[in-house]
Amino acid sequence: MQNFFVLLGGQSMITQLRIMENKQTVIHFALCAPEELDESDRKLVELARQATHTAYAPYSHFCVGAALLLEGGTCVCGSNQENAAFGAGTCAERTALFYAHAQYPDAAVKAIAIAARGTDGEFTQQPIAPCGVCRQALLEAQKRGGQPIRLLLAGRTTVTVMEGVECVLPFAFEEIV
Repeated sequence: MQNFFVLLGGQSMITQLRIMENKQTVIHFALCAPEELDESDRKLVELARQATHTAYAPYSHFCVGAALLLEGGTCVCGSNQENAAFGAGTCAERTALFYAHAQYPDAAVKAIAIAARGTDGEFTQQPIAPCGVCRQALLEAQKRGGQPIRLLLAGRTTVTVMEGVECVLPFAFEEIV
């Protein structure tokens, strides 16, 4: 912190001014075509796409599916479930995560694939990312499992691959102090 001397209307005043420092956050990700993924990742993307058909989205008509790969090879799927009281609905990612933790409490999440169909019923051209609440829930699952969760964000012709939730949540809320 540096001190500055300022004259205001003939009166002197000392104020402290912080000098801002610019920083950068680097996010590592890969873009690929679905056919470039290994068999396990392709299967997970396909399960996420299938899960979009179980969404209950009468308000937004935006159907999201998520598929988790758990330690041990089990796959768990979820879809968004809307409600007229919007806060009572649940995103696909949290539907899958919470079911997985309830049914397989000791299994770490190794990967998640997310896909969406837009209001036209077609898969979105661009990959979609989890909302902020789902990012935080994924970070908690990653912390709980003790290993990075691989994210596969699937668009119609492109998949964005990230190795860890911090790629989508660089300034995470990590603990209650």
